[in-house]
Amino acid sequence: MSTARRRLPPPLRLPAPGFGRRTPPALFTPVMGLFGLGLAWRSAGSAYGALEGLGDLILGAATLLLAGVLVAWLAKPLRRVAVIGEELRVLPGRTGLAAASLSLMLAAAAMAPLAPRAASVLAFLALTVHVALVVFFVRVLRQGPPEGRVVSPVFHLVFVGFIIGGLVANALGYSFLARWLVWLMLVPAGVIYGLSARQLVAGLPPAPLRPLLAIHLSPLCLLALVAHGAGMVAQAQVLAALAAVVFAMFLVSGRWLVAGGFTPLWGAFTFPLAAFAGVLVTLSGGQGVMGAAAAVVLGLATVATGVIAWRIFRLWPGGRLAARTNAAEA
Repeated sequence: MSTARRRLPPPLRLPAPGFGRRTPPALFTPVMGLFGLGLAWRSAGSAYGALEGLGDLILGAATLLLAGVLVAWLAKPLRRVAVIGEELRVLPGRTGLAAASLSLMLAAAAMAPLAPRAASVLAFLALTVHVALVVFFVRVLRQGPPEGRVVSPVFHLVFVGFIIGGLVANALGYSFLARWLVWLMLVPAGVIYGLSARQLVAGLPPAPLRPLLAIHLSPLCLLALVAHGAGMVAQAQVLAALAAVVFAMFLVSGRWLVAGGFTPLWGAFTFPLAAFAGVLVTLSGGQGVMGAAAAVVLGLATVATGVIAWRIFRLWPGGRLAARTNAAEA
């Protein structure tokens, strides 16, 4: 007795990838570094009287990169808002999204001398975005497991990142607002430094996560830059001295920091290096021993930021960067 043959199911058809479905937020970290480098070179052009247009050239390139990456990444939350929370559950995603909103603030700081009104609008937009990021971040911490609430250097970007608004305030002539931001941001920065120091005493981070420690240099540099621009000269010098101590510690432990080999987390090196170079240039005015040291650090930051940004962006095509950073998919 013959049985009826079963019909085979139709062939499996995978949906088209779609634009930006897995754009990794880790791309924003080197973009933030390029903005810091451009601002440092803009200060160097005035201080040394050479290559005065290089800073604006770098800032223009960083702005174009930010716009392109932002459009590609926004395709994800526009499809599915929950993707924001998924990105914030992993360290590369947290770092990248914080760098995205802070890059908008840096873009406003870069624009301020050229187009003050547009810079004001962009700064307000960036501030709004960053406040929303803080809300999402706190929500993810509360809903996540206890091990996900461990304080990391990324907390500086999220909770102390508002200090970048002081750069915009100084550029627009609102020094009183910049001074207020300096005193206000010292509180979360101090808390995060204290908790991080206690964690380092308890145990050292694994090799792949060590590059994130470089972020600890950023708040001191930004606080020094904003304080100097707001006329708080003594405070700026103290903060710059502390930044120099942290930089020296990282310089001595450089081989230990990169022992895990290159990963996309190396993007965390870019902005702190550029910010420290900017501090040295700004406080020295390009003069004396500090001015010479500033030139050396600026050269180092330029090479390091350019190479790291290139290597990270090379991983974007084909989804390699998304896979390595566990980026969410929309």
